[in-house]
Parts: sequence; C-alpha cells; structure tokens
Amino acid sequence: MFTGIVTDMGEVVSVAPRGELRRLRIACSYDYDGIALGASIACSGVCLTVVDVAREDVRTIFEVDAAAETLAVTTVGTWLEGTRVNLERALKIGDELGGHIVTGHVDGVARIVSREDFDDMCRSWFEAPRELSRFIAKKGSLALDGVSLTVNEVEGDRFSVLLIPHTLAMTTLGARRERDALNIEVDLMARYAARLSETR
Repeated sequence: MFTGIVTDMGEVVSVAPRGELRRLRIACSYDYDGIALGASIACSGVCLTVVDVAREDVRTIFEVDAAAETLAVTTVGTWLEGTRVNLERALKIGDELGGHIVTGHVDGVARIVSREDFDDMCRSWFEAPRELSRFIAKKGSLALDGVSLTVNEVEGDRFSVLLIPHTLAMTTLGARRERDALNIEVDLMARYAARLSETR
C-alpha cells in the first residue's frame, strides 16, 4: 500500500528485455541499506518488486521486472534510458497517511488534453479511459503517475486537477505536456462502492 505522496524522483538508467519481461534499473536517492530485496516501490504509480540493489557512486540503483500485463496496461512499456519516474516506498505501520490509499495496481492510462499555467500553479484536463470515468468524481481522489490528487471538475470522460507549486517541483508532473500519457489509478473506495451498487 502507498499514499500517493512522492518521496523521490528516480531515473531509468537501463531497460533490458528478458523474454516477456523487461528488467529496469532505476537510480534514486534512497539509502542503499534501506532497500531490501523483495521490497515494493511504486514507480510512477506502478507497484514493482525490487529484485536487485546496488550502490554506484552517490546513487542507489534498484532493479525491477515489469511483466507483460504491466507493459500492456501502463506507461512502463514506453520507458527508456533517462525517463524520470516518481518513487514512493511502501507504507509502514505508523506512517502518516498524507494522500489517500493507493495500491500501485494501475487501472489504465490517461492523457493530458490541456494545460494552463498561472501563478506558479497548473490546471490540467485529462481524458480517462471510458471504463474508468464512472469512478472519477468531483472532489474525489485519484493517482496520476503515483501522485495523489483531488479532482476539480468532471465532464464525461474528462476531468481536471490543480497542481500546486510543490507538486510541480517535486514530481514529474511539472514536465508533463499536452498528449502525454500518465498512469491512472482510481480511488479504491469508489471502485468498491460501484461494485456494491452493481450487486444490489
């Protein structure tokens, strides 16, 4: 489990195919001694398992495998050397829940329709896959590239969010432009509420 509060921006340093998998090496500023094999790290919203970790100069580099389903459903299949990714370590008992409950199980890909910058902030409109739009509500929560955000407006399959200066500076969202694709995870509570409604 995660909260959607990004704690580091990592960089993909290599991508290697391994049959139906892809092995990614990601550089970060996390303490080498603090990353255990088998640990879960959300990489731009995608929960991936650490299969190796190394120290190179001042950077820590961890390795993860992306399976076929991950490559098909998320943006991971488009990542190349140099791609910047939002990182978040898994929750520990007693951690502050600053965002909302995020599983790291990405539902699909949303695209930026428009971006308006003003007063060091940014308002962006996104288009979500039609099958996910029913889970998106005004003032509700969702995660985009692993960042917990509050929905401002909803119009059909489109929704808007307001990004504050801190979010623009501390995550990859500051560099996103029109037509860019982002991983989207809808709110877990909305998904369960919809399922309960369907079964009645």
